[in-house]
Amino acid sequence: MTADPLGTELGACARGDRQALKRIFDAEAGRLIAIAQRIVKRRDLAEEVVQDGFIAIWTKAHQYAPERGSARGWIHAIIRNRALNMLRDGNREDLLSEDAIQSLQEADQPESVLNAWAALDRTSRLRSCLEGLDQPKRQSILMAYVGGYSHGEIAGRLSLPLGTTKSWIRRGLASLRECMA
Repeated sequence: MTADPLGTELGACARGDRQALKRIFDAEAGRLIAIAQRIVKRRDLAEEVVQDGFIAIWTKAHQYAPERGSARGWIHAIIRNRALNMLRDGNREDLLSEDAIQSLQEADQPESVLNAWAALDRTSRLRSCLEGLDQPKRQSILMAYVGGYSHGEIAGRLSLPLGTTKSWIRRGLASLRECMA
C-alpha cells in the first residue's frame, strides 16, 4: 500500500508546517477552483471559496483521519461544503431560462466525471464498492462528488425528480459507507 502524499502533507499542516499547506495548494488548487466554480458559477466566488477552504484546511488539519477516507476526498469535501454554504448563506439564486434548463438536460456528463471513474484503480476497494451500486446511484454520486453538481443540477441532467435524486445519493452513500467499513 502506497503512502498518501496529501495525507502526509495534512499531517505536516497539523504540526504547523506552512510549506505543507503551500504544497497542498500547488497540487490541488486548480481542481478545487474548478469544483467550486462548478457550484457557485463564478470564478471570483470560486477563488473566495478556495481561499476560505484553505484556511479551514490549515486550522482543521488535525481532524483528518486517514482511516475514514483519502486526504484528497477530505480536502475536496471541505471546498464543496464551503461552496454550497456560500450559495445558501448568500441567498444567491440563478434563474434559468427554459432553453438553459433544456440544455442542461441534454448535455452529456463532463469528461471529468467519466475520467475519474475510468482512472480509479481496478483493484481499489472504492471502485469495487461503487460497482456494487446500481448505475443511477453510482452516476449520481460521481456527479455530486467528482463533478461538484448540486442535487438540483443532477436531477435536471438526469431528468429526475429532485427527491428521487436526493434519495439515490443518500442511499448510495449509505451503501458505500457500509461496503467500505
